[in-house]
Amino acid sequence: MRPAALTHALTRTYSDIQNNHTMQMAAALSYYFVLSLFPALIFLSAVVAYLPVPDLFNQALALMARFLPADTMGLVRRILADVVSPNKGTFLSFGILGALWAASGGFAATIEALNMAYEVKDDRPFWKTRPLAVGLAFITGALMLVALSVMIVGPRFGEWLAGKVHLSNLFVLLWPFIHWTIAVLFTVLAVEVLYFIAPNVKQRFMATLPGAVLAVSCWMGLSYLLGVYFRHFANFNKTYGTLGAAVALMIWLYWTGFAMLAGAELNAELAKMSREGRLQEKHEPPAITKIDLAA
Repeated sequence: MRPAALTHALTRTYSDIQNNHTMQMAAALSYYFVLSLFPALIFLSAVVAYLPVPDLFNQALALMARFLPADTMGLVRRILADVVSPNKGTFLSFGILGALWAASGGFAATIEALNMAYEVKDDRPFWKTRPLAVGLAFITGALMLVALSVMIVGPRFGEWLAGKVHLSNLFVLLWPFIHWTIAVLFTVLAVEVLYFIAPNVKQRFMATLPGAVLAVSCWMGLSYLLGVYFRHFANFNKTYGTLGAAVALMIWLYWTGFAMLAGAELNAELAKMSREGRLQEKHEPPAITKIDLAA
């Protein structure tokens, strides 16, 4: 795509974010994300027990702690400690599907929000959309889990892998960059799957790539800035008291939802521009060719 066309699409995306009330939709999504977060973490804690990465769940929480205030992570850990504990093994054994169903509530709300971003009406019945939300929770969760695992294994894994398959020292030196690249690619792929399956539109899978790149870039940048703000400037406990930790969590989830919807708006605008271009070519008059009269 030409830079001018991409700039035009981004300009129209900014306009659509205002006209389609994307900020308000992100606020609504943050509510559903809060309801889905802890069931999703419970489901994650049950699944990672079967993965070969040691202490993956606690390291995942440590990664969340980079973006959230200490009080918020304390709240998350206290809730999980009460549910995910050694004497709760029966619950995790028989309730894992129930946790996945509860976690899919956020994806059900995401389906509706993405349909609004694409400006399409969802005429699919509940018995199709809800299983779709469950499938999206499982698929995107699996892709994000791969990204998380790659981020957590760290540079020592590069040394171990190089020793096992006899790779050069250059691979070991590049591994810190390679493993972050792989993690970002799997995150982009997870968002692409969400954009491709969730809205009630027909589109090519690669057509979702620009929005996914925008969404992941915005999410990473906003998460970093929020982390700086939470650690050095914000003091929610003085303003909200004991609710400060929950408010900070909702703010982070709010901007997560906003980044996801902004990427969907970009994909929708690119699709519109593509359709407009095809219609223009269809209605253009045929070119008049010159005839050589001297022939």
